[in-house]
Amino acid sequence: MTEQRRLGRYPAEMRERAVRMVFEAEQHTGSRWEAICSVAEKLGPTPGTVRKWVLRVEIDEGLKPRVSTDERERLKELERENRELRRANEILKSASAFFAAELDGPRRPSTALDDDRLYRRTPITIRGRADLQSAAVRPVDVLVSETPAHVGAFSSR
Repeated sequence: MTEQRRLGRYPAEMRERAVRMVFEAEQHTGSRWEAICSVAEKLGPTPGTVRKWVLRVEIDEGLKPRVSTDERERLKELERENRELRRANEILKSASAFFAAELDGPRRPSTALDDDRLYRRTPITIRGRADLQSAAVRPVDVLVSETPAHVGAFSSR
């Protein structure tokens, strides 16, 4: 077995012949692995390759409960179609969002001043000594606007 092994795919006729020979030799030897090794030695591929060919034929004929070659090809085709549809869906979503934004009209870019106007609170106005005394008694929260009731246009008095 020191001879060079063939690289690449073997012809379909050779694979079919090897599988047929393995099934015939298995009946005579009683061991599948011995049959595979003898066929591999006669024809040239490795025993592992011949074993895979035999397994594939058994699966395709329904002797082993696995995915057959036809089913595997169909699955590949469906997965490819699924990928293409998902990609098309993503393209349509982004195009829809683009055109919806275009229909809404141009948007003014947000600036720091806009954000500042949204969150700025009116400062506490201290007008006299009485306001200072009330500010000293209780702490003033900087984030909360506390305009005294008597200051401003709408006083409660």
